[in-house]
Amino acid sequence: MPTSVHLPVTARPALRVSRSASGADVVVAALIGAEGSATAKIVGLTPRAVKEAETSLGTDLASLAIRMGGSPRPGSTAVLPWKSGSLILVGAGETAPADEDLRQAAGWGVRAAAELAGDKGVKVAIDMGIGSAEGVRIAAEGALLGAYHISRITESECVDPIAEVTIVSQARGAKPELRKAEIMADAVFLARDWINTPANLLYPESFATSATEELGDIANLSVDVLDEKALASGGYGGLLAVGKGSNRKPRLVRADYHPEGASTTLALVGKGITFDSGGLNIKTTDGMYTMKCDMGGAAAVLAAIKAIARLELPIHVIGYGCMAENMPSGKAWRPSDVVTIHGGRTVENSNSDAEGRIVMADGLARSTEDNPDMVVDIATLTGACMVALGTSWAGLMTSSTEAADTLLDASEAAGENFWELPITDEVREGLHSDIADTKSSGSRAGGAMGAAAFLQGFVSPQADWAHLDIAGPAFNESKAHDYIPLGGTGFGVRTLVHLAANLAS
Repeated sequence: MPTSVHLPVTARPALRVSRSASGADVVVAALIGAEGSATAKIVGLTPRAVKEAETSLGTDLASLAIRMGGSPRPGSTAVLPWKSGSLILVGAGETAPADEDLRQAAGWGVRAAAELAGDKGVKVAIDMGIGSAEGVRIAAEGALLGAYHISRITESECVDPIAEVTIVSQARGAKPELRKAEIMADAVFLARDWINTPANLLYPESFATSATEELGDIANLSVDVLDEKALASGGYGGLLAVGKGSNRKPRLVRADYHPEGASTTLALVGKGITFDSGGLNIKTTDGMYTMKCDMGGAAAVLAAIKAIARLELPIHVIGYGCMAENMPSGKAWRPSDVVTIHGGRTVENSNSDAEGRIVMADGLARSTEDNPDMVVDIATLTGACMVALGTSWAGLMTSSTEAADTLLDASEAAGENFWELPITDEVREGLHSDIADTKSSGSRAGGAMGAAAFLQGFVSPQADWAHLDIAGPAFNESKAHDYIPLGGTGFGVRTLVHLAANLAS
């Protein structure tokens, strides 16, 4: 294994909180009002500063913003002159933004500010009347995540468009909340960078090495990597089967955060297919192009456990990154092959392009040996989930109503959208195999539920369990918006961190 890897890294802007926007090149405030109304109200900015600007411009700022194409509609932006720089008024709906609306408005504002950057990064102040320390954290998250851009692999020097973000607030106790925002943004940036890295640079070995470097020096956090020899010795037949067709050998990364006194154990298992060609069930050209993102589940797990450890949450968390490259070759596994998963359960392969569940079966089976109180697996798993829920929502399937409520509470706090789907007896029956303990997949109908039913077979019945199918929101191919960039989104990181925090309390 190489001693170090050099993967693209996106720098996070500096972050601070201040009582004023002094020193900022761009100030971002909110514009609110009724839908379709010709009038609007500014949230943020001091009355004195507004009066000075309106006297200088000879007109009302909100009215000017609307005449220039702005509106209270969320995501709408208008750029106005402001002192020695610019003022961006971001549409935030009918009332002053809070929670996810605030996070998104801050993201929109920073994204608009980045377009004003020249040959050097701009300093941005978010001034939206933020009155609480929690509001500072939420706005900072949105602003930092909105500042993310894909790190280009080029001989030219690239300038980060956003150099600094200031959250304007007089709230007491804001600095600890600011640190939480920094840690969360760092974790999401890490997951996004891993996802956006081309598969010729990020493959199982280099991914495992990068994870070890990122997590290895944090207190109470240890990282172990199983290579192909250790996988063979441990009976990890799923990872070995999926990885057989590639000259890039599979890896299983186990990250164990165990602070003193922790009484609850949470296991996280992530799909880490660094490139998915479909194997012998090969994908189309268009279907294959974005498949460097098929390790988004493992990226979310490993980035989240780094944030959990940095936040020093009093909970035992064990993360598994199940890493393989699914390629066609003379050594590749075949449909109808029978694979023996860690622990001894056998699987008949129905489709070599349904490989993610096979590697995750190894990770889930291994996680049962940790005796966790709760197990959560996360994966860019099925196109069926995208057909059902689109690209902005992820699927949630669980062992119980209580497990579902726990995940949905965490996702709401994170601002990430999940929709619960059932696991029916019909899809379970579709996994019957005449030759093995189970088939890897059944009918195309209910494909997302069938995948969840398969995975649940490798989880201890004593543990709460949740399956997160993030195939839709993990990778954005259309257009950047609010704090969601093009490419890897890091979806799931924030939900997993909030889940750990909730279980710890």
